[in-house]
Amino acid sequence: MKILVIGHPDAVLGFSLTGVGGRVASTADEVNQALDEAQANKEVGIVLVTQDVAELIPARMEHLKLRSTIPLVVEIPSSGGVPEGQASLGDIVLRAIGIKL
Repeated sequence: MKILVIGHPDAVLGFSLTGVGGRVASTADEVNQALDEAQANKEVGIVLVTQDVAELIPARMEHLKLRSTIPLVVEIPSSGGVPEGQASLGDIVLRAIGIKL
């Protein structure tokens, strides 16, 4: 099962250094297209979407985060860091797949 990240170029580059594939997206259409392709790809089990990109499609992200199908879609903090009161990336990964970073 593969992990895919959708977000700004810095996030995609950073994750690619760890072997995680990604798609750069900066518009709502690009995000929706990347999500559609990820959902159609049976090898993708987890999709990480950076917060700044997720904000472009709030209704779809809310729908995807609430339903429990594969791939699991998880919103992760953008490069600006974690806003106060929100979970860190390590907490999100632990909750999503049970691995502590």
